[in-house]
Amino acid sequence: MNVEEAREYFKEDRYAMSTTGIKIDEVGENYSKCHIDIEDRHLAVGDHVMGGAIFTLADFTFAVATNDKEKVTLTLSSTINFVNQPKDKVLVSECRCIKDGRKTCVFETEIKDGNGRLVATVVNTGFHM
Repeated sequence: MNVEEAREYFKEDRYAMSTTGIKIDEVGENYSKCHIDIEDRHLAVGDHVMGGAIFTLADFTFAVATNDKEKVTLTLSSTINFVNQPKDKVLVSECRCIKDGRKTCVFETEIKDGNGRLVATVVNTGFHM
């Protein structure tokens, strides 16, 4: 699936695409890169980026890397480690395959701010339907 096909396919994910405003930047085999422009709606008390917004970006990036029109992968588990608060108004998420088996897969996602500062890491285990 190329980027345009992915954008068309995932536009039905109304929460990630419409509510949060995540954008798909790159798609490859077992890989995706997405970003979100941080707005007031993504902030928690104290004007920090809400952990749920960061996790949603990572979870969606995993979905883009592992799903297409022919393959559906569901999340079995996710572990997120918050490392730093972002220092600017962009979060970039890259998801790469660690292992892709017949029924299960493991992917790692890094979320960085626009300056390249690591914000969080996520490991997802997925189940291929």
